Amino acid sequence: MSPAVDAELEKIQNFEGKYPKQLWYLFLSEMWERFSFYGMRGMLTIFMTDKLLLTEKEANLQYGATQAFVYTLAFVGGLFADKILGFRKSIFWGGFLMILGSFILAYDPVNLFYWGISFTIIGTGFFKPNISTMVGQLYRQGDTRKDAGFGLFYSGINIGALFGGALCVDIGKHHSWNAAFSLAGIVMTISLLIFIFTKRTLGPIGLSPIRLKFTPKKIKMIDLAVYLGSLLVIPAIFVLVKNTKYTDLFMYTVGPLTLLYILYEMTQMNKKDREKMVAALIFIIFSIFFWAFFEQAGGSLNLFAAHNLTDNVLGIKIDPNVINNSSNSAFVIMFSPIVGLLWLWLAKRKMEPNTTVKFGLGFMFLAGAFYVFYLTRFYTDGHGIASLNVFTVAYLVITIGELCLSPIGLSIMTSLSPQRLHGVMMGMWFLASAYGQYAAGILGAGMAPINDKASLSEKLISYTDGYKQLAIYGLVSGIVLILISKLVKKLMHEVH
Repeated sequence: MSPAVDAELEKIQNFEGKYPKQLWYLFLSEMWERFSFYGMRGMLTIFMTDKLLLTEKEANLQYGATQAFVYTLAFVGGLFADKILGFRKSIFWGGFLMILGSFILAYDPVNLFYWGISFTIIGTGFFKPNISTMVGQLYRQGDTRKDAGFGLFYSGINIGALFGGALCVDIGKHHSWNAAFSLAGIVMTISLLIFIFTKRTLGPIGLSPIRLKFTPKKIKMIDLAVYLGSLLVIPAIFVLVKNTKYTDLFMYTVGPLTLLYILYEMTQMNKKDREKMVAALIFIIFSIFFWAFFEQAGGSLNLFAAHNLTDNVLGIKIDPNVINNSSNSAFVIMFSPIVGLLWLWLAKRKMEPNTTVKFGLGFMFLAGAFYVFYLTRFYTDGHGIASLNVFTVAYLVITIGELCLSPIGLSIMTSLSPQRLHGVMMGMWFLASAYGQYAAGILGAGMAPINDKASLSEKLISYTDGYKQLAIYGLVSGIVLILISKLVKKLMHEVH
């Protein structure tokens, strides 16, 4: 960096108070993007069974494949941002493709479904990891306010998810799928416009890493090559997503290759940085299991809510899919400050659990939540329709588990990795989510009734049997994490 760039970055990072002003702009852009994303997520399995006429097993697998590619491409997007485009151009291009994909779906959701989804997959890959990385770069290394910043950013994600998850599926189910997909495109346009009009406040953050190596003309040619290349990949994504057997082959290939790349990068590091990267990989591996269970929300739990739940909570009439797609976000918004204050209270008394123990606690709550999902089978009307109240309590429990894990994960990836790999490691975090989503689809398909014409009671038993198994696996994972917490803490070298 030049002295002028260093001075500009120093000015941004030398902010007073709890949050830099730039964080609020990124917060708003991310909030609207997550409205679009979670609106889409909430619609997928319901739309596929309603309009594409897929079986519940097929819809679970299709959901897992779609979400897996969304997060897999986040790794690729992080890599291109780190090495070529920079975060700003990546976010602009990703947002543009997401808008285009949403309106393709809005125009003809049945016949153009896989084309629209393919555009949004590529777009999310460029957008998602890079805006998160820019949040990390607003802070100096070791700034204790970083976790609070990511906590605020995370609340933006959940405000968007709350309204997107509630409104899009409700509009789609009860009014028009075209209008629902249009809404996702409109809010994504708002997100991109906010970013475009506020990016000048970011100083050198997010600029292209090759801007000083090549002439402007050469850089423009390189950028155009990336844009054209991403468009040419869309037909391949179309084929992979539509045919889940190809998704299996892709996922069996990309993970090992990515791990080999990270291991190669680790050979270029000193011992301390290598050990910190080992700690990061431990968190990444366990996060795969966490998201495989948690992301039943968009798959099996979405279908379970559509067919096997009453339509009232505490006497208030409400669509069960609205509860399934938005209650988690509502609980995050309500309880995130309380959990944050709890950590501060424990820290003052030198009792705050370390990051690994928090991950372990996240799994414990996750296990408890799926046991409550299992318990819904004992609160039914005798005809396979279970209590939405009990279902909602399960989401409260799962939210506490998420608050122990997810905000920390976003922050810890940038803290444990060298700056030159921040985008890659943030992408790696989302690649772990990709494998979690992929596994979520497989697990959900395994829970789905074998008989397409199964009764509601048979569906209830089939899904809740699966949730009981996930509760057991979650409990075991949590115990393992807590047992290895001292070793991982040593590998982290005082990073919190």
